[in-house]
Amino acid sequence: MTMRRALWICGLAVLAASTGCAAARNTRLQDLSRFPVLSRIRVVSWATLPVSERTLQILRQHGMDGDLTEDPQRTLSRVQAIIEEEPNPETIYAYAELSYQYAKRLQADNPRLALDLYGGAVLHAYQYLFDPRFTPTRNPYDPWFRGACDLYNAALEGALRIVCVRTGLQPGTTYTIVTANGTWDLTCVLREARWDPRDFGRFEFVSDYRLQGLRNHHVGYGLGVPLIAVRRSYPDEPSVAKYYPPNLSFPVTVFLRPYPHVDTDHARSDIRRAAALELYDPIMTSDVKLGNLRVPLQTDLTTPLAAFLSNPALGRSLRNVSLLQPEQLMSLRPGSDKPIMGLYMVQPYDPNRIPVIFIHGWRSTPMTWIQMFNDLRSSPLIREHFQFWFYLYPTGQPFWISAAQLRRDLYEFRQTMDPSFNRPTMDQMVLIGHSMGGLVAELQTMESGQLFWDLVSDRGFEEVRAAPATLAELRELFFFHPNPSVRRVITIATPHQGTPYSNELTQRLAGRLISIPQQVAEFQKVLLNDNRDLLRSNNLIKYRHSVDALAPDCPIFTAMRQAPRAPWTTYHNIIGTVSKPSLFATWPGDNDGIITRESGHAPHAATELTVSAEHTVIHMHPLAILEVKRILLEHLREYLGQDHMNLAEATATREETAAIDRAIQTIPAIWESAEETPRVRRLPPTGSLFMRP
Repeated sequence: MTMRRALWICGLAVLAASTGCAAARNTRLQDLSRFPVLSRIRVVSWATLPVSERTLQILRQHGMDGDLTEDPQRTLSRVQAIIEEEPNPETIYAYAELSYQYAKRLQADNPRLALDLYGGAVLHAYQYLFDPRFTPTRNPYDPWFRGACDLYNAALEGALRIVCVRTGLQPGTTYTIVTANGTWDLTCVLREARWDPRDFGRFEFVSDYRLQGLRNHHVGYGLGVPLIAVRRSYPDEPSVAKYYPPNLSFPVTVFLRPYPHVDTDHARSDIRRAAALELYDPIMTSDVKLGNLRVPLQTDLTTPLAAFLSNPALGRSLRNVSLLQPEQLMSLRPGSDKPIMGLYMVQPYDPNRIPVIFIHGWRSTPMTWIQMFNDLRSSPLIREHFQFWFYLYPTGQPFWISAAQLRRDLYEFRQTMDPSFNRPTMDQMVLIGHSMGGLVAELQTMESGQLFWDLVSDRGFEEVRAAPATLAELRELFFFHPNPSVRRVITIATPHQGTPYSNELTQRLAGRLISIPQQVAEFQKVLLNDNRDLLRSNNLIKYRHSVDALAPDCPIFTAMRQAPRAPWTTYHNIIGTVSKPSLFATWPGDNDGIITRESGHAPHAATELTVSAEHTVIHMHPLAILEVKRILLEHLREYLGQDHMNLAEATATREETAAIDRAIQTIPAIWESAEETPRVRRLPPTGSLFMRP
């Protein structure tokens, strides 16, 4: 490499470091030790088996003081005999605790017996919690009640770990365990989820990891074991599978439910029983129904999300690829006929949920949205009514080319999933764009007329000399209609009038280092060589890369301001400002370090919020996230209307919106004061979000 080229690379590296839109915390997942059951209850040791004082008391009352050192099955059979003779919740709890502790002690040497013991612990904890015979006297304030919940979750996790190692957890499979109260057939079934049973490749346990770097870790407390499910590909996949990234991770909660037996005797040990290992998608449901009860599930939405957005296919290395070598994003995804660029989904398409599409900015990837996506999904209302997709595109090419590609991808998706155009939620689409992604989003809602072609030539399009394929591509770029499906656009730190960062120096740097896709380069060459007499001297086809395209004097910004916008689309805008200018931003006046306040302003927006944050992190700022949440709830209210919202939904929407409005008034001061603390002052550079140590 010559010294001259090395200097050019260093220059663009400085530019990219100061202006990239992919800032995100480095989130790691680290091993954690198993959580202790009943940590709130004093535990003593008896014959090397740790049990609670209350369990020891039950054993003493039945003359079983020395039985803990004997065969576990014999000890538990004696306890079960007591339960059969005189059903009592305290004895049932004692069985669950003993069985769990025996399983822990034997797991390494005898995993098959440990599986039986863990299963017995789960089933007895379930009986303690839900046996209707004990309902009149059941006390949820008793530490044993809370301990039974812990026992249920911990014992179920222990059993699942053995299953995953021995045979694997798979819907449709039956596992048999033997306990002191009979033989149980546990069948794994998929409940209230849109996933196909064949989608489940492998499982990992969220309790093995600890997130670092995400501000918020959203969990739901209840019963069950949260897992990370890793999707696998298989023959004859549904058409939607082409929108899944490789090794997609998604949340699952496992709940063990015993089936009621035709024999009303709860205690007999001489019969064969059945239970279901139920797999729930916590995006779809957060609780289960047990008789007249609604029991909350233990859920974790954040850890599987970090696993997905840390996928190398969407992560840090792709930022530079999308900028400097955009053609690589046009290569095909592994095992697919679709290019790497395009729409990505993190859950199955749901015709009853409104699509929200995140569009990243310059030198960025979908990974940049993890903070906002994580917090938006924490709202039950948003989780129930919206589905989130991500758009990945080459940021090195002019943004109007990316806009044309998104236009084509959205049409293809609609043709694939809703060819009859009869699903109303598809016509309520929301686009959220950060930085240059906001320009890509807005171009989906404009009527081109002749405005954009006039930036290329003052002659009629029919006079252009080119092959039919080239003419079709050219027409796609400069002649388009607003997408009838897009009902709302949210732009964040978007350069509506370009950015001063695009200047003669940076344009020269970018021109030397950004490799224009061969298809685009050939397209430009043919048009420029064969149609010189038709083209304007400063036409849009000459803009070879995104840095050129973002120059304040680029004529496309004038055309975008003049173009008619879809009357059915509502716009919202978020602007950033910083009190201290960036190291590289020397222009005067309000700015976010990359674009001026004037350029960030959107006169066509119904609402506009100013946030005290830098350009690269504004979409991670709590105030910006709350504003997006408020807009989505407003969108939901307008779509459903009072006539179609039940009382609970209407009340919840109203209360959550009011809470957001109050928070928006207080967060600026809180955030600014936090800026003084080095730990939260600035987000570290983007790194892997999901990593085993």
